[in-house]
Amino acid sequence: MGRKEFNIPDIYQSPIIRKVKDANKVMDPRKKDLEPSVLDFGPVRFYVPRHFGFCYGVENAIDIAYETVEQHPGRDIYLLSEMIHNPTVNEDLLDRNVKFLFETDGTELIPIETLDKEDIVIVPAFGTTLEMQQRLKKQGIDPYQYNTTCPFVEKVWKRGKQLSRKGYSLVIHGKHRHEETRATFSHTADHSPCVVLLNPSEAEILADILAGERPKSDFETYFGHKSTEGFDPHTDLEHFGVINQTTMLANETREVMDILKKAAVERFGEADILDHFADTSDTLCYATNEDQSATLALADTDADFSLVVGGYNSSNTMHLVEILEQVFPTYHIRDAEEFEHPGLINHFDQWNGEMKETTDWLSPDSGRTVNIGITSGASCPDVLVDEVLIKILSYFNTDRSIDEVMKPFEEKLEGAA
Repeated sequence: MGRKEFNIPDIYQSPIIRKVKDANKVMDPRKKDLEPSVLDFGPVRFYVPRHFGFCYGVENAIDIAYETVEQHPGRDIYLLSEMIHNPTVNEDLLDRNVKFLFETDGTELIPIETLDKEDIVIVPAFGTTLEMQQRLKKQGIDPYQYNTTCPFVEKVWKRGKQLSRKGYSLVIHGKHRHEETRATFSHTADHSPCVVLLNPSEAEILADILAGERPKSDFETYFGHKSTEGFDPHTDLEHFGVINQTTMLANETREVMDILKKAAVERFGEADILDHFADTSDTLCYATNEDQSATLALADTDADFSLVVGGYNSSNTMHLVEILEQVFPTYHIRDAEEFEHPGLINHFDQWNGEMKETTDWLSPDSGRTVNIGITSGASCPDVLVDEVLIKILSYFNTDRSIDEVMKPFEEKLEGAA
């Protein structure tokens, strides 16, 4: 897939982070270097990973959505649900009179039946179900005319269809209530028996059922609510592959594949394993891989803590937090408004699904350099990271200006011009 240039609105343009990224592209066009960039302001130092923020699919979605709004000022424009999981982007679209038809959990806000063929419906980056496509067509609306479905999500669907033609069932690694997984399940169930599993623990359960080490009745207990009707783990898993929600932890998807492949080997033997277990590693999203690899490199720094900027319902953002919080304190924040002073930060606790307050999270008067890792999810505009960085800087007494710290990156860009 060739890299195209997208028209991203000025409100999302970033003078700091964008410059760091562009300079890194010049110096490392093959993306071999994962060493974080350092923005050293003296009493505070920021570690910036090589890859994070808007991915291809998100830029594509934003480009299509804003162009649609701009070109049809007199039309009623609807989003099926949040276009991407970033509140800043979605709130800006709402301010431009775009309306949401559904909540992210599938709750209907505006009945589809009230729409007509003159209305515009934008399909979000996660894609949508075949059932929803049919409902839109019934109202005279072409669901593909303003379709922002990520090309890498569509790649997963196509791979699933290819495997179906060869007689394979599909295991979907994902969160079964997430919009993308609901869409993938719908497209997959149209042609193959399929089941959704969340993590390696559930993969172990499914593997034990396949191997006969657990009773078949356990399948209904653990997976009955997220599998196609009549799915039989003993017969439907005789030939299967694993596809994934593109924002899951890449190493976790590989672990799920390894667990299920091992179970298939034990049941069917090593000699014929390729007939029973399809290699589907090509469905892992390149951006997810890059971002998670860069985050692991960030975790290797001597940061005192890290900040992860992004929507609180963003799956890929939560996985970045999950990687970093194993190494040092990590705060998942929506934007710079989550802290008013060094004495208090509001941040999201994904494990309990609630906001938390942490006091004395920053020590600008400690007399030593404070090292901060800073990154964001794939649906987060770089400008929000800029704003977090600038606000933190305001708490420190530093003689180094942003222009001075950014000069080496500018020189790299000028040298490549």
